[in-house]
Amino acid sequence: MKHYIFFTNEQDKEPVTTELRTLVKAAIYASLAFEDFRRKAEVSVTFTDNEGIREINREHRDIDSATDVLSFPMLSDEDSGADTDIGNQAALLGDIVISLERAREQAAEFGHSYTREVAFLTVHSVLHLLGYDHVDSEEDDRRMRDRQNAILDYMGITR
Repeated sequence: MKHYIFFTNEQDKEPVTTELRTLVKAAIYASLAFEDFRRKAEVSVTFTDNEGIREINREHRDIDSATDVLSFPMLSDEDSGADTDIGNQAALLGDIVISLERAREQAAEFGHSYTREVAFLTVHSVLHLLGYDHVDSEEDDRRMRDRQNAILDYMGITR
């Protein structure tokens, strides 16, 4: 299935290579396939740094600190459906914002590759776009972690 993924780079601390964009696209496609999402999807991905994501976090969540990834789903709470782009008939899933600076820091901190960290953050964010959450209960957290690990395994990306 064809999905529409749009990239914006708002940082200059980490290179945004063809390989990085391909990795993020692959993580989005794998997440949607794993979740059996049967419609064309549209997702916007913004790469930023720690200061950029801190500003977005403060503006949208009233949290004045940097984080690794933010998700802005466009799913309707009423019907768990998404609005549709008239031009391409794709479900508008929402926006992903990744701090590539923080991804590099966390990869070193957790002892795995930058590739694995960016893929994990992307998968994590796509699951949020699809309505998953991990904040409200331990069961939701476990369910989301299990899905993340399964998707990364499917992609062949391990620690």
